[in-house]
Amino acid sequence: MTGRGRFITLEGGEGAGKSTLLAGLRAHLESRGVDLLLAREPGGTGLGERVRGILLDPAQRAMCAESELLLMFASRAQLVRETLEPALAAGRWVLCDRYVDASYAYQGGGRGQPAERIAALEQWACAGLKSDLTLLLDLPVADGRARAAGRGEADRIEAEADGFFERVRAAYRARAAAEPQRFRVIDAGQSPEAVLRDAIAATTHLFGTAA
Repeated sequence: MTGRGRFITLEGGEGAGKSTLLAGLRAHLESRGVDLLLAREPGGTGLGERVRGILLDPAQRAMCAESELLLMFASRAQLVRETLEPALAAGRWVLCDRYVDASYAYQGGGRGQPAERIAALEQWACAGLKSDLTLLLDLPVADGRARAAGRGEADRIEAEADGFFERVRAAYRARAAAEPQRFRVIDAGQSPEAVLRDAIAATTHLFGTAA
């Protein structure tokens, strides 16, 4: 495969199974000969990982919604320029655990930040980089929180109330409905094998289309 790589992002609420899907999808793509880079948000660079620590620190309860949004985009701007764009330009594919849709869901839906404010930051910070495919793992909030309950101490965002995550889920679903050509919504209540099967089916159109 030559030309520009493909950019796939995984999205979903807490406990939706993104980590499990990422591992399975990585194995599938590499088995097909894809030169794959894994990334995550917030994080993915030295600077981004330090910002991630601040964003998720339970001690930072006083962080305002505006600071959270700006920190997310600071980490994202660095990831785009340092990691994502160079990899894609070199023909590598990127599989990223969350990207800009997460800000529309968490900082927009969850925190109430205006969508136009997020869009302006996206235009500036992301340098026009959009995913070729976004896999949204959709799961009722109660089910996701039950899954996540055994993972240890909750971080600053995981500690939010159910109402916050209901707004996050609604925002994700609205994004998917508005951009059906980019999103594939996957029922995360299925078995991990079924989720992976649906995700693999959603990626097939990306092969043989690299520019």
